[in-house]
Order: sequence, then structure tokens, then C-alpha cells
Amino acid sequence: MASPPNALRLLLLEDDAALREEILLPGLADYGFAVTGVATAAALYENLRVREPDIVVLDVGLPDADGFSVAQAVRALLPRIGIIMLTGHGTTSEQVRGLSQGADAYLVKPAQLDLLAATVHSLARRLRGATPAPAANNDQKWHFDASDWCLIAPNGATIPLTKTEQRVLARMSSTLGQLVTREHLVAAVADDVHDFDPHRIESLIHRLRRKVLARCGEPLPLKAIHGKGYVLEDTRHTAD
Repeated sequence: MASPPNALRLLLLEDDAALREEILLPGLADYGFAVTGVATAAALYENLRVREPDIVVLDVGLPDADGFSVAQAVRALLPRIGIIMLTGHGTTSEQVRGLSQGADAYLVKPAQLDLLAATVHSLARRLRGATPAPAANNDQKWHFDASDWCLIAPNGATIPLTKTEQRVLARMSSTLGQLVTREHLVAAVADDVHDFDPHRIESLIHRLRRKVLARCGEPLPLKAIHGKGYVLEDTRHTAD
């Protein structure tokens, strides 16, 4: 599936081929990012000459360079770019070194994909100069931003969404307060409805609810109508 036209452009430098190709690249693409992967600092610099990404995700341990030096060089070359460093060493001294040499964020591997996606979204908002989400939302609404692939809770917490979760909430939020049948959700999320097991919808909804509750401490206002489908509540508790 092609990346959305407004997708954030990520350049990922990770020398571990399995981690890069099997986990990070498809995982980040599933969160709606346009991501390019490279294995060496030389390849990263070559890519930067061709097209400037929004954010560089950079492994500290590299075969042809020191990751901290690369972060420093990228920062000097492109002062406004976002830099997220990944490392297997989580000591405070290394975190301080990474942040002091140009990184905007520093995550310890193996970084969970939803945490990495949330960090990318947060950094992108800072780079754009966007006003942070309020600590508490007085209208008690859930805000769904289809273009940003995230859900914002009434308390201001941001939940990054995968491609499938984004499709579900886009379909549900288009008819707030109304029943959306399981068949309609299958049509929204499946590339081929004939090869899609409709029972996967229940599992998907269950995981989405758990994810939202874990990340923001509030339950998603999504009600199951037994044997029929789901209703995303409107007015006082909505996604919009």
C-alpha cells in the first residue's frame, strides 16, 4: 500500500538487516509513515543529498561510523531536521551524550513500534511549531485526525494508529452515534473482503480498546451491539 500523500518522510539508518527489513520498515509504514531504510552512514548521507526527510531515525552502533558523530553531522548539515536515536545501551550518560550531540529523542532498543510512532508524531508536532494538545479537554471529546494517523484523548494523550486502526476509526467517526455493522468494518479495513475473516474485527477492536486504555488511561467510547456491530458515541464523547 502506498504511503498517504501527506505522510511524514522518515529515513531509517539501521545496520541489522532483519530488524530493519522485517520489523522497523514494515512496522513504521503500517503507522502511515513514508519510510526509507539504509544500512550505513554513507548511504544515509547519499539519501540526504537526494531528498531531505522530515525525521532521521538513527541507530547508534554502525559498521562504518559512530552514531553520535553521525547525529552531530546531520544536525550541522540540516539544522531543522528531526533526529531520533536508537541504542541498545540505556545508560543516562549515553542518553545525555545523544541529546547533547543533536538528537531530539533517544529510545532504547528494542523500541516498541507504538512508542517509536508516538515519538515521531510528538517530534513532528514540535518541528511544525504546533501547539501541544491541552492537558485536559474541557469539551470532553476524542479527536481523530485522519491526516495525522492519531487519536487524541480528552486528557490530551496521543495514540498513534496503525493502517487498520486508522481505517476503523475513519469509518466509525464518519457516522458518530450510529451503528456500524461488522460487514461495513470489514469493507473498510480489508483490501479483499472475500479473503478476510470477519471474526478478526472483534480481535482488532479488542486490541484497539486495550491500546487506548493503556496509553491514555481512558476507555474509548466504543459500544458493541451484540450480533450487529459497534457504535462510536457522539456529542459528549466523540472522535472527530
